[in-house]
Amino acid sequence: MAATPTTKVLVSTFLSFFFFLFHGASPAPVASVRGLSEEGDSSALLAFKSAVSDDPKGVLAGWGGSPDACNWTGVACDPVTRRVVQLVLREQKLSGELSSALGNLSHLRVLNLSGNLFAGSVPPELGSLSRLKFLDVSSNTLAGTVPPELGNLSRLSSLDLSGNAFAGPVPRALGKLSRLKQLSLADNQFQGSIPLELTRVRSLEYLNLGANNLSGPIPAAIFCNLSALQYIDMSSNNLDGEIPIRPDCLLPNLTFLVLWSNNLVGGIPPALANSTKLRWLLLESNFLGGELPSDGMFGGMRNLELLYLSFNYFRSPRNNTDLQPFFASLTNCTGLRELGVAGNDLPGTIPPVVGRLSPGLRQLHLEFNSIFGPIPANLSDLANLTTLNLSHNLLNGSIPPGLSRLQWLERLHLSNNLLSGDIPPSLGSFQRLGLLDLSQNQLAGAIPPSIVQCVNLLKLDLSHNMLRGVIPAGLSELSALFYLNLSSNLLSGAIPSTIGEMDKLQVLNLSSNRLSGTMPPELGGCVTLEYLDVSANALGGGLPETLSSLQLLQVLDVSCNGLTGDLPRSLENMASLRLANFSYNGFSGEVPSGGAFAGFPADAFLDDAGLCARTASMASVLARCGGAKRTVLHNRRVVVPVAVTVASFTVAIIGLAACRAVARTTASASVGRDGRRSTLLSYGGDEPIERGDHPRISHRELSEATGGFEQSSLIGAGRFGRVHEGTLRDGTRVAVKVLDPKTGGGEVSRSFKRECDVLRRTRHRNLVRVVTTCSQPDFHALVLPLMSNGSLESRLYPRDGRPGRGMDLARLVAIAGNVAEGLAYLHHYAPVRVVHCDLKPSNVLLDDDMTAVVADFGIARLVKDADGDDHDGITGSADPCNSITGLLQGSVGYIAPEYGLGGHPSTEGDVYSFGVLLLELITGKRPTDVLFQEGLTLHEWVRRQRHHQHDIVAVVAQPWLADAMFSTVQGDDVVVQLIDLGVACTEHSPLLRPTMVEVCHEIALLKEDLAKHGGAAASVAMTASEGSCTTDSSF
Repeated sequence: MAATPTTKVLVSTFLSFFFFLFHGASPAPVASVRGLSEEGDSSALLAFKSAVSDDPKGVLAGWGGSPDACNWTGVACDPVTRRVVQLVLREQKLSGELSSALGNLSHLRVLNLSGNLFAGSVPPELGSLSRLKFLDVSSNTLAGTVPPELGNLSRLSSLDLSGNAFAGPVPRALGKLSRLKQLSLADNQFQGSIPLELTRVRSLEYLNLGANNLSGPIPAAIFCNLSALQYIDMSSNNLDGEIPIRPDCLLPNLTFLVLWSNNLVGGIPPALANSTKLRWLLLESNFLGGELPSDGMFGGMRNLELLYLSFNYFRSPRNNTDLQPFFASLTNCTGLRELGVAGNDLPGTIPPVVGRLSPGLRQLHLEFNSIFGPIPANLSDLANLTTLNLSHNLLNGSIPPGLSRLQWLERLHLSNNLLSGDIPPSLGSFQRLGLLDLSQNQLAGAIPPSIVQCVNLLKLDLSHNMLRGVIPAGLSELSALFYLNLSSNLLSGAIPSTIGEMDKLQVLNLSSNRLSGTMPPELGGCVTLEYLDVSANALGGGLPETLSSLQLLQVLDVSCNGLTGDLPRSLENMASLRLANFSYNGFSGEVPSGGAFAGFPADAFLDDAGLCARTASMASVLARCGGAKRTVLHNRRVVVPVAVTVASFTVAIIGLAACRAVARTTASASVGRDGRRSTLLSYGGDEPIERGDHPRISHRELSEATGGFEQSSLIGAGRFGRVHEGTLRDGTRVAVKVLDPKTGGGEVSRSFKRECDVLRRTRHRNLVRVVTTCSQPDFHALVLPLMSNGSLESRLYPRDGRPGRGMDLARLVAIAGNVAEGLAYLHHYAPVRVVHCDLKPSNVLLDDDMTAVVADFGIARLVKDADGDDHDGITGSADPCNSITGLLQGSVGYIAPEYGLGGHPSTEGDVYSFGVLLLELITGKRPTDVLFQEGLTLHEWVRRQRHHQHDIVAVVAQPWLADAMFSTVQGDDVVVQLIDLGVACTEHSPLLRPTMVEVCHEIALLKEDLAKHGGAAASVAMTASEGSCTTDSSF
């Protein structure tokens, strides 16, 4: 939960009173004791010591040196009986196992071994400590099940087992602890339901079951029977059902209710309004719905401090357009410090009443909604804000200059909106600002020099706007800055040499601008730099030798510039450099082969005609030094399996900018400076002009092959054209996709060029293969292999209205795997990253072996890396240094929700479409089914069915999956995992979705399970696509 405070501090505070109730901070030494009972205590303690395998602080070194155990460190005795009553050794880094001899300390009242490294299990003998009142073994590495014998500790008032690896069910025997006031089982691996026996502990004031694997509904008796409860935390589990707070179940003392990250449904119970002492209400990341609370809910909660309702399905009144009542209802909460309603897809405007919220409000989270209109000027009345997040909405207009009044602001997120105008110079007055993210907007003008006055700035992201002018030289005054992203703007001029003074900078992205001049040697002064991207500019000169000083640099991208000269051999000494791209420049001389260069793929040196190499691995791209000069640099097939490396660097050096540059490290070798137009066939009239190695064919032959494009040869039709089947003169059966410019105007040409651009840059067994193309002013056609089994759409929904043809479970998994592998290749392994943008069953074709291939790239996008002046969404030259952008297109039901918020096409959007397709395969329900109305989506329907139906058959499509394998336990488990995978792919937040590489991995594991348990049927279905996600493009 991004902004929810940790409960650890609160737990410590809450328990401290009870801890010190039983023992002092430093037990006083006492006189020597004699007698058998004291000797028994000493023996038990020494047995405990013998089970300790490591004591780095030496706290037990003095044990046994004195006959009086009461003088031993951590031990306290009763002053009268001289028996051990306390053993407190918390946070001493002790390791080993807990000795069963502890059960012999029969007078022990306090046992605190928290914050150590004890492993193994809890000895059942602890259940014999009849006088024990305080037991804390939290924050160790204990495992196994909790012994039921702990239920015998009749005097126990505090039990803390949190922060271990306990598993199994929550022991029902804990319900016998009638005097228990504090119970924490958080941060373990407990499974199953919450036992009803816990509801018998009426003295309970603190209950923390968070961060486990508990499932099922929350017992209503917890709220009705345990009226003394002040703190309830069941967050981060798999609990479902509604929040069972009834009007007749009063919780007058409830202060903290923490239920975030579960599967709870329904609304916020109105009876919660009776808990007027509530300070925390944390309900985010569930499936709660209904109208946002207003009027009476929060009126009496003057002490409410934290309210998080984010990432649910709440709506506002007046047909979900009015946010005023909700915000108005919070104006009485004068103690409110943090408010989050992000990720609810709420439309409407930010009402002026927001400015009347608590003066003490520190954090306001409204991101990932559909809020439109301007940013209200009176937000500046919230003078104590430290975090303001309005990103991923539809806000327009300019940034209010008055925001500069928020002098306590530390984080300002306004990215992914439609904001325009200049960046207000007044933003420079944020003296405490650490993060400023204005990326993905329509901001223009220059970067205000006043920005350098934000002296505490750590991260500055102004990327993907329309900013002009030069990079302010004064940015070097931001001495604490570690992340600077100015990419994808219209910035010009030279890279300021003063950037070299930024010795804390870790990420520098200046790519896709109009920068000129040379790379300043002073860049070598950025000694902590890990990521440097200056690609797609107009830089000249050579690479400065000083770059070798960047010993922490992991990624270097200087591609698509006009750089010249030799590649400095000193770069071989950059021990951390893993990924580099020198392509599309004018470098010359021999490519260094030692050090870092030894691991660079050939794709790092594309279209640098003056370079040569002495290693055979570079022969596909570069001439051999001292040998004949290569004349062909095109039409090869090289795919470097760098996805795992890319993923690790992305985590290590922050975010999406690194992904884009690393993807360009494998830029296509099929495109060069002298041939950046399509290498497919292009035509003038009927005479073919061959470009590349595709067969010659003319419009005349296409006409012959299809019988003059007669209606009888028509096998499909779409928005811009038709698909005919035909036979070429050599007998090859083909599908001819004809795009008619008369029906779609210029968009047809753009769609044709896009599809050509993608197909010529990609090659994979699960992507449709182009045979050739034909292009005339009034005729465009793509010639593709004919897929004998048609499309997945036609198999699921035949045109004649008959029921869809069934497929067994193994076949379904194989098809899903085929599609996933094709997308994973496009997203992560292709020479250029591609976003398909329109994945759906009709764009998945099935060949003779029922292997699925992804088709129809007419609205696909190459991942945007350049300035996007080409608003038509196509670059006619298909230059790899440019991008393909455009207006949102796709198919209803399969479009990711963020696209409706103005989001750019992204790989996450394709993951969403894949998830919808997978759920459709399983359920037999189209995402546009009449069932899905009033905000209900296929994702949400499956999610509800999944958690409310005990029988998985209620979710799947019968008889689509009515095969013998599905009736087995293994098949049932595979379907459950497929459903969970589809649900994960269609999460509302793009950040929560897996990558297609991760999807491939999960499906590969399912294939292995089916092949292992499903016998021949599964093996046959797997032959078309075995194993995990492949990077091989040679199929």
